[in-house]
Amino acid sequence: MTTPRSFKGTFFHAPVCGGIEVLRDTLIRCDAEGRILEVLRPDAPTYAEALSEERVAGRLETLPEGTYALPGFCDLHIHAPQWLQLGKALDVPLEVWLQKHTFPLEARYADLSFARRAYEGLVDDLLSNGTTTALYFATQHQDATRLLADICLTKGQRALIGKVAMDNPEQCPDFYVESTDAALRGTKAFIDHVRSLNSDLIKPVVTPRFIASCTDAALEGLGDIARRCGCHVQTHCSESDWEHNYVLDRHGREDTDSLDRFGLLTRHTVLAHANFISDANMQTIHDRGAGVAHCPLSNYYFSNAVFPLKRALEKGVRVGLGTDISGGPSASIYDNMRWAVASSRALHDGVDARLHWDNRGIRDSQIDWRTAFYLATKGGAEALDLPVGSFEPGRYFDAQLIDPQAPTGTIRLMDDLDSDADVLQKIVYTASKANIARVWVAAQCVVGSV
Repeated sequence: MTTPRSFKGTFFHAPVCGGIEVLRDTLIRCDAEGRILEVLRPDAPTYAEALSEERVAGRLETLPEGTYALPGFCDLHIHAPQWLQLGKALDVPLEVWLQKHTFPLEARYADLSFARRAYEGLVDDLLSNGTTTALYFATQHQDATRLLADICLTKGQRALIGKVAMDNPEQCPDFYVESTDAALRGTKAFIDHVRSLNSDLIKPVVTPRFIASCTDAALEGLGDIARRCGCHVQTHCSESDWEHNYVLDRHGREDTDSLDRFGLLTRHTVLAHANFISDANMQTIHDRGAGVAHCPLSNYYFSNAVFPLKRALEKGVRVGLGTDISGGPSASIYDNMRWAVASSRALHDGVDARLHWDNRGIRDSQIDWRTAFYLATKGGAEALDLPVGSFEPGRYFDAQLIDPQAPTGTIRLMDDLDSDADVLQKIVYTASKANIARVWVAAQCVVGSV
């Protein structure tokens, strides 16, 4: 428990999909746990009195002139051990990438000193990129996965973490496979460890890597654990042609229906990619209350398709963004907001110039930057069922401070040219890590200084 905090400045957020709200010269008051109590605009009757009260009490932080606060990002799909592989091996098919590059790297996390160096760098990198909430796949290793939880807690990142379950010897290499019993016992032991930390920041996640890496016995057991513990579930779903067709051949049904059969499709489930889901799959996902981690950048490298984002949103599916470290070569949700817009336009317009325009794309598939910003913030929070992602009472003050004037920054603003909406649009499209001056989680500064 810490002392209450309050913040005065200009804030951008997206309370609803497609809608942007500008809170200029606004006072946000938080309680001792970092939850927002009040959002007071200058025209509120109690604004002046509250501002004076916070200033006298020494609780007020006034954001520097010319800066803007955004909600912290929610990254819904991160392979924590793959951070060291960013920008590497992006020229091979998914199954080759896994067997030749990724599984050997992940196997190295049996070495705790190696794991510590990697995970500390990862969490620092993500926080400095504005990612305040992270949904992590770890590895099979119990000790290294517990270490990741400890590091996130120490550094102040809100994290949901899963020990990866992989027990299918037909799809997992002999140096990186576990027994069914080890997969289930290890999952339960990690859940117990996280809950013993007694922190709202860290949550455990049931994590079958994907159907291909797990036996039916493991999937059934993980579904039972998910039912009994009530915690989050994460896995890959209909990611690529290979993975999607593998499940069809093995189970005679698509990923969505298979996961549902095993009890792994719940209100707290996040499905990574989901590029090949049908309208019927979308309805099932919606009915179960599950969410999708849309990974637009990595989809270009490994998924063979563009996720039908707008159609999913129209059907009421909860969607957030994921970097898919390291299937995509960037740890920044900013990059993935941009690619979410670009990939939706590619789906709308089509890419084969030999076809007539009328037949080239799937019409009405495009989104704009406002929707992408929502997905990166409140959309991701809603998919995780967490009270973050916007500046509204009852939600935690997880935020990032954008300084457009940062010496090595990449935002170019002109007072006589740019409206408030223009400013946010430029931030979405052109901000870089250099522009992120400060990051808070639960009203506590974790990057930068006051």
